[in-house]
Amino acid sequence: MMDEMDDTHSALHQLTHPLAERLVSQKLKLATAESCTGGMIAAACTDLAGSSAWFERGFVTYSNEAKQELLGVGAALITAHGAVSESVVRAMAEGALHHSRAQVAVAVTGVAGPGGGSLDKPVGTVWFGWATPAGVVCEMRRFPGNRQQVRQATVQHALSRLNALLN
Repeated sequence: MMDEMDDTHSALHQLTHPLAERLVSQKLKLATAESCTGGMIAAACTDLAGSSAWFERGFVTYSNEAKQELLGVGAALITAHGAVSESVVRAMAEGALHHSRAQVAVAVTGVAGPGGGSLDKPVGTVWFGWATPAGVVCEMRRFPGNRQQVRQATVQHALSRLNALLN
């Protein structure tokens, strides 16, 4: 079990280190808006020494009310599309920029399990939103595994895709 945790830590470091370099070289700051990961993306970022040079803040908006209050996501949007949707993750990413001093944001909302899934949004469904100076990109992924595996895959994909978008 410890080796698995070390491997995960090493994999995240391999994602955050180049991300840090890209953000610093482009003079950009990052904000995170997280639901299903509960702050794991922010934790992975701030695990890297010197992250205060590029990590601005993290929003853990697990409840719908938190998404509304902290990020400005409209209640009508959540009612119409559900918290796990492209519309909501886009609003989360835009809200993270609007409610911070960052120029880049990553947002995630999903169904980590083991319960909470539905036919159209089964366990493992995660929506991602990345806001960069070039605009907002959203995508949905479905990850296999238990709650921890879904959350870990979400963190890795969020950081990996952000690296690619800033490259």
